[in-house]
Amino acid sequence: MDSKRMKWTTLAFMAFSTVWGFGNVLNGFLYFNGTQVMFSWVLMFALYFVPYALMVGELGSAFKTSGGGVSSWVLSTTGPKVAYYAGWTYWACHITYIASKSSGGLKALSWAVYRNGEKYDSFPTFAVQLVTLAILLIFCYVASRGLNPLKKLATLAGTSMFVMSILYIIMMFAAPAINPQGGFVSLDLSIKSLIPQFNVKYFTSLSILVFAVGGCEKISPYVNKIDNPSKGFPRAMITLAGMVVVCAMLGTVAMGMMFDPAEINASADSFNAYNSNGSYWAFQKLGNYYHIGDTLLIIYAICNAIGQLSTLVISIDAPLRMLLDNEDAREFIPSKLLKKNDAGAYVNGIKLVALLSGAIILIQSFVPGAAVVLKQLTKLNSVCMPLRYLWVFWAYIALRKAGDKFKPDYRFVKNQGVALFFGIWCFGVTAASCILGMYDADPFTFALNVITPLVLTALGVILPMIAKREKDKAKGVEVA
Repeated sequence: MDSKRMKWTTLAFMAFSTVWGFGNVLNGFLYFNGTQVMFSWVLMFALYFVPYALMVGELGSAFKTSGGGVSSWVLSTTGPKVAYYAGWTYWACHITYIASKSSGGLKALSWAVYRNGEKYDSFPTFAVQLVTLAILLIFCYVASRGLNPLKKLATLAGTSMFVMSILYIIMMFAAPAINPQGGFVSLDLSIKSLIPQFNVKYFTSLSILVFAVGGCEKISPYVNKIDNPSKGFPRAMITLAGMVVVCAMLGTVAMGMMFDPAEINASADSFNAYNSNGSYWAFQKLGNYYHIGDTLLIIYAICNAIGQLSTLVISIDAPLRMLLDNEDAREFIPSKLLKKNDAGAYVNGIKLVALLSGAIILIQSFVPGAAVVLKQLTKLNSVCMPLRYLWVFWAYIALRKAGDKFKPDYRFVKNQGVALFFGIWCFGVTAASCILGMYDADPFTFALNVITPLVLTALGVILPMIAKREKDKAKGVEVA
């Protein structure tokens, strides 16, 4: 047997640590009225996540030699212009993500130092956003020097956060036996209490769940590195889905023993406070149950701060390189953005990141309260980040329509009609969730959710026009 081949179980655990995190449990619990989210998790996994993961397996198998991921799939199935838009979308989605990492890192540092959420939330929003902008600019400078010293730290922090997510579930379930007088919330897990209300709030929050389960396309390069991909990969993905379901369910129950949804939803201020501080309160309470004070909270806050800030550098650098290093996309990009400095970094591209992410940070300086800022960024990310998944389903539909042109070693389903149905279904669910997710009762948040993706899309359309104008000038063609 080839010693370099991996077992399907190894791939399942790799995918699990990539896809799942503690924040997914918290966001689901907050936005879907506590334990009622369990119903929605089951639907999301069965009708979206499992087919999504298996489609990724077929795409990875069909284009096993392509290292560019989604952009390479779109290039092979559709062409270079559409592949540019796929690469652009992946990069543009990270603009909002970068803004949230700056804010999230500052919040984590505040918890590590002050050990409460009130101190950070009491600071004037304008001052907080100026510091957040300063952090962004410092890390843009780090990225511009071609220095990514935090990549290993990001991996380490990500692993530790994953371990703490599992530890939270185990410790929370054991807490009532160790500390019976801990003041736990009584749970009602009857079928009636778990069925959600299918109202406007429910459907406009679905993007939170779509965002939570996305990203498994990152493991596509490993499809053909496991034993017997046609059987091993679907087995790994179904195991992944099972592990995520179990963690989502148990994590939700654990959180339901700790937090009362009625208290969370008592007012807008209460919801914002939980959205901003909920994960820290969770580990603070857990430490109190075990009579170890703020030990778990401090560990979590430090890991989160390192993870957020190191991911910030990677998010500034990596998506930009994926877009600008792609020879097939370069013809649609103005030459100024392709300029590198002496450190080999795309310096003007990084300036564009600083400008766009900085604009979001400065716009939010007029928001009343730092907690509201973090809530807005959570929702904005849930609207923008899943847009990149649309290209996965686009590529899959194009792959199946191509017939026998591509010969993947693994097929999600053999029936062409069923395959196309799931591709179109997942595309539709993603698009609808992002569009519905834009709505918010707060006019400012609503405007931010609509204007941000529109501006980024418009910029993606304008750049090829500028690039074409440049080429026409170089050729001596008269430009109108």
